[in-house]
Amino acid sequence: MALSDELSRLFRDGAQPRCYIASPLGFSEATRGYYRDVYLPALARRVQPVDPWALTSDAEIAQAEQQGRVRAFMLEVAERNARAIAGSELLIAHLDGQEVDSGTAAEIGYAVGLGKPALGIRSDLRQAGEPEMAVNLQVEGLIVQSGGLIATSLEDLLDTLP
Repeated sequence: MALSDELSRLFRDGAQPRCYIASPLGFSEATRGYYRDVYLPALARRVQPVDPWALTSDAEIAQAEQQGRVRAFMLEVAERNARAIAGSELLIAHLDGQEVDSGTAAEIGYAVGLGKPALGIRSDLRQAGEPEMAVNLQVEGLIVQSGGLIATSLEDLLDTLP
């Protein structure tokens, strides 16, 4: 696996580009610890992670619930995430699961639409896309068109980065 020239440029001279981390791992108790204790620290060795899970606090969510403004607050969260993607130089997406998480897919599409390169990690053994595709053809196609690639493990992705 080789990175595009554009993506390699972001890492020139040991630079650690600002990177939005697209992932559903924060939703589940079973994956939250991995995300916090393994995934983010490993990525932080090569990029400056922009963690969307850290952009919103439990207190803010509770306050929105108490005020009966959950939908309005969720739209604010979506706007925060969009600004974080726009302010990043690239995106890394966690693609495990029977289907790619719809929010993660949307974040990939938004980043690529803004001209940001995207990388993916899919360690899941199950087939999730069309034949010879790691995931849905549109998701994989956008990642490849952006100059990125899909690695089969976190370690493989990190080894791919210059």
